[in-house]
Amino acid sequence: MRISRPTLAALGAAVLTIGSLAWPASASAAGTRYVALGDSYSSGTGAGDYDPASGSCTRSKNAYPNLWAAQNETESYEFAACSGATSTDVASGQLDALSDATTLVSITVGGNDAGFSDVMLTCVLRSASTCESRVAEAERYIRDTLPGRLDDLYGKIRDRAPEARVVVLGYPRLYTIVDGCIGIGNAKRKALNGAADALDETIEKAAGRAGFVWSDVRDEFDGHELCSGDDWLNAVAWPFEDSYHPTARGHRLGYLPAFTGSTARNVLT
Repeated sequence: MRISRPTLAALGAAVLTIGSLAWPASASAAGTRYVALGDSYSSGTGAGDYDPASGSCTRSKNAYPNLWAAQNETESYEFAACSGATSTDVASGQLDALSDATTLVSITVGGNDAGFSDVMLTCVLRSASTCESRVAEAERYIRDTLPGRLDDLYGKIRDRAPEARVVVLGYPRLYTIVDGCIGIGNAKRKALNGAADALDETIEKAAGRAGFVWSDVRDEFDGHELCSGDDWLNAVAWPFEDSYHPTARGHRLGYLPAFTGSTARNVLT
């Protein structure tokens, strides 16, 4: 079927109009003002090649925010994420990087609020029953307390950066459950995976309440957890803070695609 030129022109104008409405803060546009917030999963703890100036924040050159900024045209880029940060730490120490001009924000947060490091230490050093008890305690916090903390933080982010597309990324499961994998045992591994799922579900709901974009990284990491044979996460490492964090491959092949896909997604879907 042949379409007349006037009809094509009208269709083109309609497409441009729809595009301008659907992509108010497209991260693919030149001149993006990007701010990376969050905890160690955003700072790149475990990915190596740390910026000495970042100190205990352990900001890695291999972290997904740095990788994304290197691949995309940005007018400005602020890397504020810091290892160990809770939602309160982000609110008190990182939000000065935001402004009315910010167009893109990424964040991972919530794991430290729920006591991620202590949970892992307990599960590595103690019995399966003690591990499961500590995981259950963390899950109660995730269910009962974390939603309010996230709502508070996300509200402050929106107040500081009212025009920004905010992408909230989750956490991967830590283990592929298989027989014969040396380490803490499958009872503990299943408990830890369950905690990761509970954490992601809570964060996803909070992101939805805030009107932010949710990016679930569990699909990217599927088949690349510990015990998979193609791990994108560190097992027990030294320093211990690097343990159970994404490797450089985990950032490049897991978090970076998850973030890139979310920056390109129509915000009205």
